[in-house]
Amino acid sequence: MIVHLVIDGAAESALGVGLDIVGSAARLVAAGLVEVPTGKATLRQRVVSLDGQPVRSGAGRKIEVDGALQLRDLGRTDVLVLPGVFAATEPSIAQLLGRAEIARAADLLARASARGVFLAASCSATFILAASGVLDGARATTTWWLAPAFARRFPAITLDAERMVVEADGVLTAGSALAHADLMLAIIARVGSPSLAKLVARYVLLDERVSQTRYMILEHLRVAAPAVHAAERFASANVGRQISTDELARAGAVSPRTLARRVHAALGMTPNEMVQRLRVAHAAHLLATTRASVEEVAGRVGYADAAAFRRVFRRFAGESPRGRRGTMA
Repeated sequence: MIVHLVIDGAAESALGVGLDIVGSAARLVAAGLVEVPTGKATLRQRVVSLDGQPVRSGAGRKIEVDGALQLRDLGRTDVLVLPGVFAATEPSIAQLLGRAEIARAADLLARASARGVFLAASCSATFILAASGVLDGARATTTWWLAPAFARRFPAITLDAERMVVEADGVLTAGSALAHADLMLAIIARVGSPSLAKLVARYVLLDERVSQTRYMILEHLRVAAPAVHAAERFASANVGRQISTDELARAGAVSPRTLARRVHAALGMTPNEMVQRLRVAHAAHLLATTRASVEEVAGRVGYADAAAFRRVFRRFAGESPRGRRGTMA
């Protein structure tokens, strides 16, 4: 059984795509288009709330549910999924986590995990999952623009914000709202089979997206921390050459260790990752707006080795440099 737990403010798009993906998987299996190994969970699903009452979506519309969340009905073959609630800022996350119903939800998630129920969450719901404690000591991802807030609030969790979906022991997390589709496909691969998940993706026209870095807007992650801002300005002004951590630290008027701590607290990444992101962002702009070759762009953002540039670009942009070619040039 796949159980979708909705709370007030839930994203209708995330819930809808989750229901459609599970429903599509069930229909494909029923049609005999793909086999599911014996012993795998059945592709049944329910939508529940904490108290069995309808909730209001983020758009203010009523979401009907099939009943209340009952842990006694869930076991090791079941998956409990939390669609996200849209949150654009750190204060909105603090407000979300301050709600009494969220504390109750976090407690129920911890208890469900103890029963062996597989848990999954996307977007801001990853914060609720983290608040339950089930991710402590594990790896997770979250929506890209709230990654710094996640890293600050949950230091016991290793954040991998570049990934669209991250699996830990008994838990799946996914990035921003429409990454819920990727989350649900990962669940289908687990409760059904990888071939079923791939077939569903083809039917719903969803391309494979292992990274959310291509969607990140670096400016959105910028903060007012003076040392970090100064180091970032220095890196941007010297994007065409290699920059050492010592140089960055001097630009920020702090020690390298202090800079590393402040960059991680502000952005959830290392100083080197910050520099790489800046270089990749500049390279993406050049690729989209000029006719310069990949090799030329690599040189203009400080890479003498085009192959190394391609590897870094793919890591941080989620695609090859040629995939960023635009029509503006």
